[in-house]
Amino acid sequence: MDDKDAAILQYLGEEQSLTKASEKLYMTQPALTYRIQQMEREFGVPLIVKHAKGTYLTPEGEALAAYARKSREDLMQLKDRLLSMGGRMKGTLRLGVASYYGLYKLPPLLKKFRDVYPEVQFNVTCALSPEVLGMLDAQEIHVGIVRGDFAWKDASYLLHDEPICLIADTPLSLPSLPELPLIRYAQPTAKAMRQSPSRFGDTIQAWWHEHYDVPPFVAMEVDSYETCKEMVKHGLGYSFVPGVFVRPEDGLYTLELNHKNGEALRRNTWMLYGTPSLELTIVARFIEFMNAEHPSS
Repeated sequence: MDDKDAAILQYLGEEQSLTKASEKLYMTQPALTYRIQQMEREFGVPLIVKHAKGTYLTPEGEALAAYARKSREDLMQLKDRLLSMGGRMKGTLRLGVASYYGLYKLPPLLKKFRDVYPEVQFNVTCALSPEVLGMLDAQEIHVGIVRGDFAWKDASYLLHDEPICLIADTPLSLPSLPELPLIRYAQPTAKAMRQSPSRFGDTIQAWWHEHYDVPPFVAMEVDSYETCKEMVKHGLGYSFVPGVFVRPEDGLYTLELNHKNGEALRRNTWMLYGTPSLELTIVARFIEFMNAEHPSS
C-alpha cells in the first residue's frame, strides 16, 4: 500500500461516495474501484460496502485507513525534521486558514515570504475555522489561522481584530432597525459547523438583545458576507458583516457597532500552532515573519 492508496481510504471515509472520492483524487471511478479491489486482494479482507445512500468503509477498511493516515503523518513529520537539520529553509509549509483570510489576506503574505525563501512550498487548506482547528489538533497542518475565539491548548498570536459593522445602502437610525428588513448571514451547513455554533451570529444576537426587546425582521438569509453586501447594495435591506468585507468603493453606509457601555464589537483573527513545531526551521521562520507583519499594539 502506497501513499495514493492511503489517500483513497481517507477520502472514501470522509466522502462516503466513490464518485466524490474519485473527483478529489483526480481518478476515474473505474480506476478507483479497481485499486480498491487490488487492496482487498492484497489484505484478504473487504474494505468497502455499498449501500443505496453511499459507500462506506468496513471495520477492516477503517482500521487500515487509520493506520495509513498515521503512517502518512509520520512520514511527513520525518521529512520536515530531515529538511530542518542544519537550518535549511526548504520543504513544504502546511497551513490551514479561515476561508476569508485565504481570499483577502494570505496571497500577498505568501508571496512576500516566498520572495525571501524561494525554495519553500506551500500546502494551503481553506476551511471553516472549526475545521482548521481540527486539522491543527490532528497535526495535519503546521499553522492554523482562525476567526473568532477558540479554546486552543498551545501557542497563539493575535494577528488583528476588526470592527463588526452594520451596512445599508442609505443612512438609517438604530431605533428603526426592528422595522427594517435584515439580510442575515447564515453559516454554511458544513459537517464541522453542525456541532459548532456561529460565533459571529452569537455576537450579533447578544448585541441585538442588548438593544431591542423585539426580534429583527429577517427578510432573507444568505450563506456568504459578499452576498449580504450585494443584497444591501440593491436596497433589499441592511446587514451585519465583519469590517474586512466593506471597502470605501462599495459606497455603503457603514456603522461600527458598540455595546451599550461603549465597548466596540470586534472580531479577532488568531494564528495558532503547536510549540513543538517551532523545532522545524520553516515553521519558526514563518511564525517570525507573521509576527513582524502583524506587530502587536
